[in-house]
Amino acid sequence: MIVVGGEALIDLVPVARPPGALLPRPGGGPYNTALALGRLGAEVAFCSRVSTDAFGETLLSGLRAAGVDLSLVQRGPEPTTLAVPSLAADGSAAYEFYTEGTADRLFALPDRLPGRARALALGTCSLVLEPGASAYEALLRRESARGLLTLLDPNIRPALIPDARAYRSRFRSWLPYVSVLKLSEEDAEWLGGRPEDWLAAGASAVVLTHGAAGLTVRTRAGGEHSVPGVQVRVADTIGAGDTVNAALLHRLSEPDGSVDWPAALSYAARAAALTCTRAGAEPPHAAEL
Repeated sequence: MIVVGGEALIDLVPVARPPGALLPRPGGGPYNTALALGRLGAEVAFCSRVSTDAFGETLLSGLRAAGVDLSLVQRGPEPTTLAVPSLAADGSAAYEFYTEGTADRLFALPDRLPGRARALALGTCSLVLEPGASAYEALLRRESARGLLTLLDPNIRPALIPDARAYRSRFRSWLPYVSVLKLSEEDAEWLGGRPEDWLAAGASAVVLTHGAAGLTVRTRAGGEHSVPGVQVRVADTIGAGDTVNAALLHRLSEPDGSVDWPAALSYAARAAALTCTRAGAEPPHAAEL
């Protein structure tokens, strides 16, 4: 089982007609990652705190439809977090967030994960917004020590980070507990480091996404592999990086521990490309790959 921890929120996605209209779509980096894993056929559980409001019910309904285990989901009466993406001409998205008093930031550390869990993925807003951020950090440290493969996707949202210097320091403190650090070129630039720095700080592998240009991985063992992107007509890039997370976890968390990085990267590139052909975060199903 792969456990994905972090926020579930509603993206208010701009649509062409009527002008200025916003379409509510399920989202949040961890939510999208869990959804993508379910669609790819992985055994996956979502670990979060979700509102009991109508948006929360919609979010959980989407995960159920993808076969995601919800036994680790906590519930609360607080509202669902909202994100408003603005789309550039190339389909890339920037976000504004409405997080005050929302349910997902009140996540509490669970006593344990299922015994069959073999991987844990964390990232995005959940590692910024307190008090939940400290609970997710404790989960990362505990489960890494227990031997789980861990994937961290910082998925930087500068609007949510009041003290960039403090966040960068905290980010480095996580790296000894990270098996796979996945981040975009934009994330890397904001964090102000290089893959070799993050490997030296403790991460076992660093995967960099380069948008349409593809993906690259560097490992602490000295390996480096790159694959090109898959050229498609882009509707938007919402959820593409989250699909990369899911595809990598699906391929890297095999019980025998084998790692075929070129195959895993190629699979992730194909899956992310399909997501980019659809409006909003709509990762592909296994049959499409």
